[in-house]
Amino acid sequence: MKNLPSMVAVVVLGVCAFAAGRQNSQAGAKTMHATGSFEIQMKAQGGGTDGKTFPRFTSDKQFQGDLEGTSVGEMLASGPPPSGPKGSGGYVAMERVTGKLGERSGSFILQHSSTISLGVQNQSITVVPQSGTGELAGLEGKMIIRIEGGKHYYDFDYQFSSTQ
Repeated sequence: MKNLPSMVAVVVLGVCAFAAGRQNSQAGAKTMHATGSFEIQMKAQGGGTDGKTFPRFTSDKQFQGDLEGTSVGEMLASGPPPSGPKGSGGYVAMERVTGKLGERSGSFILQHSSTISLGVQNQSITVVPQSGTGELAGLEGKMIIRIEGGKHYYDFDYQFSSTQ
């Protein structure tokens, strides 16, 4: 047991070295930016009326711009009670995107976990690690969605990992 502090130090140093190596390998990857618009069809799938379940939806999207393709998704949503303030809520979703990103084709999964509080958005839309297929294998990135004048837009910062 008297070697425990030195073993902990070795483990901590090893973890730090691994994390530093991971950051350095990612630092060399070129971050790219894709932007464009999309159309979305949301379909209610039930839930949310019994106080025990959440409203469920499926989505179909058509992307235009630097990302050309389609997606299908599933979403759970929630908001304040009917008597509560408007402009607040949250959702989680999984979305499979298939198409062409820049010059590369394939598919990848986006994971959404976003909230809005009295009109202030907090979005987290991230590529699920190792979900890229075809020429999109190794894709990493984060997306932001904005709605202006009733039209949907995306901004997508992404890169390809050197370890696929």
